[in-house]
Amino acid sequence: MDASWLYMYMPIAGVDIFWPGLVLIGFSVGVIGGFFGMGGAWMVTPGLNILGFPMAFAIGTDIAHIAGKSMISTIRHSKFGNVDYKLGFVMLIGTMTGIECGAQMIMWLERIGQVGPVVRWVYVGFLLLIAIMVFADYAKAVSKKKMGVVDGEKGTEGFTWYKTLHKINIPPMVHFKVSGIYCSAWLPIIVSFITGVLAGFLGIGGGLLRMPALIYFIGTPTHIAVGTDLFEVMISGLYGAFTYTLKGRIELVAVFVMLTGAAIGAQIGTVATKYAKGYGIRLAFGTAVLCCMISIILKQFKFETPAAVLILSTIGIICIYIMSIMFKGAAQELREKKNREQVTVKV
Repeated sequence: MDASWLYMYMPIAGVDIFWPGLVLIGFSVGVIGGFFGMGGAWMVTPGLNILGFPMAFAIGTDIAHIAGKSMISTIRHSKFGNVDYKLGFVMLIGTMTGIECGAQMIMWLERIGQVGPVVRWVYVGFLLLIAIMVFADYAKAVSKKKMGVVDGEKGTEGFTWYKTLHKINIPPMVHFKVSGIYCSAWLPIIVSFITGVLAGFLGIGGGLLRMPALIYFIGTPTHIAVGTDLFEVMISGLYGAFTYTLKGRIELVAVFVMLTGAAIGAQIGTVATKYAKGYGIRLAFGTAVLCCMISIILKQFKFETPAAVLILSTIGIICIYIMSIMFKGAAQELREKKNREQVTVKV
């Protein structure tokens, strides 16, 4: 049986690609990105490379796809009131400056011939730190809940570092209404600058770093952190897509094919945040970060196949988990609505 129809020629990259694989990658990253509030460069680039794209084209195409997918997710989150645009625009000041500083550090490392090993191990170190922080935060929250400790409007929380940082009264003081926080404008600018430096240094959109930073250091509620981070990813992704287009390293055919899947996946991931509890999102996020870290270590020691299998299987499992949250939540909501209608009829 002729299976040539399953392959699509990419005119810029000059390769034939299995197009259902592109749709699947787009759908999966749309679901995961819409749920966690991150671009997903750590998932898409290796996936495209496995399908047959040269690495430079995999990175450029990934950035363009992430920008488009984040735009879809941001619009959807905005409808739920999950995007703090005021906070997002303030953070862009630090993010853009930080990304440029991180990129300049990479140029210096490249000149001395140390860029590869240094970037990989710094990446692994930060992923490990984030994973430990997320799981330790959950353990602390569970412990406090058992003791009956309540931290205020947000209920029982683990780490509350943002409360200390909110005491810094350096003008201008700003009220971020959507996030429900009042703090010095310098707090989000400095936090976004640091995460921007790391994003530029590690060559990622920054969602892996910025989403936990929004929660733990700025005090943004989890669902607002997801939407606001996606807004940031969208802006930085559009900038990255522009620069890679000038370099001729974006395969637009692949971008549009992946966005077909992402358009559906992003809706599912975004709606799932409506039914997931804050710590449910954080725990799943921590698991994804941990698996990503292990795959990078495997790749560093030349275990290419196990690294790819781990990343792709992680994407699949988390995708199924998120979809189950959405379907269960929607079914429960329908049951409750039906019960309310029956009670109204009886009355």
